[in-house]
Amino acid sequence: MSPGGGARAAAAAATTGAVRHLYVHLPFCVHRCGYCDFVTVVGRRGEHGAYVDALLAELALAGREGGTPAGAVALGGADGALPLDSVFLGGGTPTFTDAAELARLLRALPAAAEVTVEANPETVTPELAAALREAGATRVSLGAQTFQPRLLEVLERTATPDDVRAAFGHLRAAGFDNVSLDLVYGIPGQSPADLAADLAEAVAFGPEHLSCYELEAKPGTRFTIAHGEELERQAEAMEGYFETVVETLEAAGYRWYETANFCREGDPAAAAPRDLRAQHNLGYWLARDYLGIGIGAVSTVAGMRWRNAPKLAAYVEALGRGAEPPRGVEPLDAATRAVERVMLGLRLDEPLDVDLGCAGDVRAAIDAVALERLARQGMVEVGECGTLRLTRRGRFLGGGVTADLLA
Repeated sequence: MSPGGGARAAAAAATTGAVRHLYVHLPFCVHRCGYCDFVTVVGRRGEHGAYVDALLAELALAGREGGTPAGAVALGGADGALPLDSVFLGGGTPTFTDAAELARLLRALPAAAEVTVEANPETVTPELAAALREAGATRVSLGAQTFQPRLLEVLERTATPDDVRAAFGHLRAAGFDNVSLDLVYGIPGQSPADLAADLAEAVAFGPEHLSCYELEAKPGTRFTIAHGEELERQAEAMEGYFETVVETLEAAGYRWYETANFCREGDPAAAAPRDLRAQHNLGYWLARDYLGIGIGAVSTVAGMRWRNAPKLAAYVEALGRGAEPPRGVEPLDAATRAVERVMLGLRLDEPLDVDLGCAGDVRAAIDAVALERLARQGMVEVGECGTLRLTRRGRFLGGGVTADLLA
């Protein structure tokens, strides 16, 4: 039985308000990379169909009374009639999932303004790209990581730089006009020149969005054991790498809208300029409610957070008999939600409303003395109307400044 039963029973008595973001976890991969700490399952091609069945069963169950720890979830609106803001298929490698099952899943999911599918380059064929587009995907996040062959080997990635180039071309040919590229820096053996070359090639593609992440390898993994000394050396270079990423992409016309994310600006002359920020992740950063389905998936709805257990067999078995999947439940109090609102909101380039945040008044989460000091130091800007944001200097120090504010 899941923990948190008392709070869960109280919450289950009422249907939640609109939830406009849906995350779908597809765990299957051809290989588990040494640095990966996501919920993944290698191979299991014969189980893809049963897993999609379980996903759709969990989605249907979520809309029923008692179907989630927060009661019945209305996706889209109070009656579920409105399209969602976003659907995001993550993994794992969603595009390693059997193509027919992936298309079946996409067609069965609720309509959304933005439907993103994560993809590894080696899985993207002309046929798959066309099938994704036909099934309703509007955006693809392509995991390039790096264009240096020796660094791809270090990361245990099976794609080659040519695979990345071909995949991007296939997506464009299929009609995708919103493609994101993921890059990683701080890879063992990477030099500043390697990073500069990766950024130059990525910009040359002209993607609408770029995500540039500092490599994180969990202690004790085979990756850190194999590359520990070099990872320590790379850690000392991270600040310089980060500055290179920001300066290069801003010079190329990208908006640094979130700590690790950059997007093209929509045409200001258009009647309705496109917002090319990742709308699904923006929902997280703005502390909006979201529903997650699949093994290991997290949901935050109506002051409740739950995480599905990462066990494939138990998940499929439970949903097959109409029961909730095994999960842990955590009620979120106002103080916790306020802290999260600050931590996430200050990652963005837009001001955070500290008086009227979606979690209520978040000012109580901020250390007033630290705020005054950081403002004098030029790390934060305090607006006249109860807003707060990090300065450019503060954004480069990011997490450290935010942690100080919350101390």
